[in-house]
Amino acid sequence: MGDIRSSLNTGSTSSEDEDFARFIVNIKKSTSIDLSQYKENQMRRRLTTLRMKYGYASFTEYFAAITSDARLRNEFLDRMTINVSEFWRNPTRWQVLRDKFFPQMMKDYSRLNIWSAACSTGEEPYTIGMILDSLNVLDRTSLLATDLDEGVLAKAKDGSYLERSLRDVPLDYKNKYFTPADGAFKVSERLKKAVKFQKQNLLLDAFGEKYDLIVCRNVMIYFTEEAKHVLYGKFARALKPGGLLFVGSTEQIFSPGQYGLETADTFFYRRMN
Repeated sequence: MGDIRSSLNTGSTSSEDEDFARFIVNIKKSTSIDLSQYKENQMRRRLTTLRMKYGYASFTEYFAAITSDARLRNEFLDRMTINVSEFWRNPTRWQVLRDKFFPQMMKDYSRLNIWSAACSTGEEPYTIGMILDSLNVLDRTSLLATDLDEGVLAKAKDGSYLERSLRDVPLDYKNKYFTPADGAFKVSERLKKAVKFQKQNLLLDAFGEKYDLIVCRNVMIYFTEEAKHVLYGKFARALKPGGLLFVGSTEQIFSPGQYGLETADTFFYRRMN
């Protein structure tokens, strides 16, 4: 009996693997999103939970559903992308940016070109905007924020946040840049006007260039090693010589030299000339 059960389980697993593999292919054809570049176990577990929530027996059935139902499709995109963000996440790292790196950039350049990649619902680029404004250089900064998910970009543009997202915002910044409204907090119009939000697929789309600072935090951990290697190379080439890449607290680059980068501080990497 044990051998029979083992055989049956193997067949079932193989069938489920093929079902998910077809789903990956179909999603790439229809959306240009390549799920194979994400860590499979995490992504598959997340999407299986979502599929079963609506009672679909297979990913083939689920794909047919999200193709015809915009609400399901948007929920899929939201679950597929990693939308966990808050203002001033890891505050000491933002303090390093404010006190060490921005003053040097302001001395070296008349204008700053900054990109917040995979910005989710906007907490990160708005944090950058607050810091720049406190240093009186927001008006001479180009601040781009991009994400794959149009839903989170819409929330970012709206600029309305629950109080828990503001828990690490210094009180003086909170008082200056947020207004209580309907149980939430609205970010100031000055910050909203300073950030240009745009849809972008990091794995597929071309990057801009000559950035003084690229911030991409707490996203790379969800990609495969091969995808991370490609992205770090693209980020490095998008920086101007001397420009900085700022990554998350779990995303240390162990051999930055292979990308033409060097460690500038903890989780900050500088493009070498």
